[in-house]
Amino acid sequence: MPEINNVIIIGSGPAGYTAAIYAARANLKPILVSGFQPGGQLTITTDVENYPGYEDPIQGPWLMEQMQKQAVHVGTEIINSQVTEVFLNEDVKKLNLDNGETLSTKTVIISTGAQARWLGLENESKFQGHGLSACATCDGFFFKDKEVAVIGGGNSAAEEALFLTKFVTKVYLIHRRDKLRADKILQDRLKENLKIEFIWNSEVTKLNGNNDLESIDLLNKKDNKTSNLKIDGVFIAIGHDPATNLFKGQLKMDDGGYIITDPDSTKTSIDGVFAAGDVKDKIYRQAVTAAGMGCMAALEVEKYLD
Repeated sequence: MPEINNVIIIGSGPAGYTAAIYAARANLKPILVSGFQPGGQLTITTDVENYPGYEDPIQGPWLMEQMQKQAVHVGTEIINSQVTEVFLNEDVKKLNLDNGETLSTKTVIISTGAQARWLGLENESKFQGHGLSACATCDGFFFKDKEVAVIGGGNSAAEEALFLTKFVTKVYLIHRRDKLRADKILQDRLKENLKIEFIWNSEVTKLNGNNDLESIDLLNKKDNKTSNLKIDGVFIAIGHDPATNLFKGQLKMDDGGYIITDPDSTKTSIDGVFAAGDVKDKIYRQAVTAAGMGCMAALEVEKYLD
């Protein structure tokens, strides 16, 4: 008979590692399957200034490395593999891994996160953390007294642009259409803010710079003309996609694919299955809130097993 584990955590990052730490300290002998990007989105984030406990900015990859080491130190087993298939509806859940292994477990914590949608430009990855970001709340402070652009036309883009005006001297809001999809109240606030300038009917076609982003090329879709805009930073705000394809058809999700949990809980629609972090949170999407939910999930697993 295969070994039946107490809890398996799918995905790393602040939610997964925190869940592992709490579960290990409860002597549940957790297994964490790290996924294709161990450490999650923070591994492509440079300076982190808003995670509590550090006076000076820290590096995102370093923070994830420390969380991983802490999880292992208290008794977590980490498998560097990816879950390819899940069977969650039975009392004993089964997970198939891409290394050919099958794991059995009484409970599952899903912390597979979400990923920002990027533009798909050729040199995008080069500038991530070097002038290109998908999180104004995370990185806006680093552009104090500089000029930045926000790409997008929905609520996220509007909120990012308004937030950035606290720090920067100018925000160019670039949208591929001639009107925004954002809520009317947000649009009114954008128009009233003297730091915000709209660039309509335009798409970013190229990111330019040596080590850091220095300018962007824009294509006007009406006259088909290309222009260059000197800029200190660009924030992509065209949405996020939760990593939930693996669980579709088994767990309840909202229209955006985010896992639905009970109020004030990480419990999903299936007994013994819990979800923490950006995989269920489309509002805050912060490392500290993800870590808090990882703690909640582990405590709920412990209670469920009791």
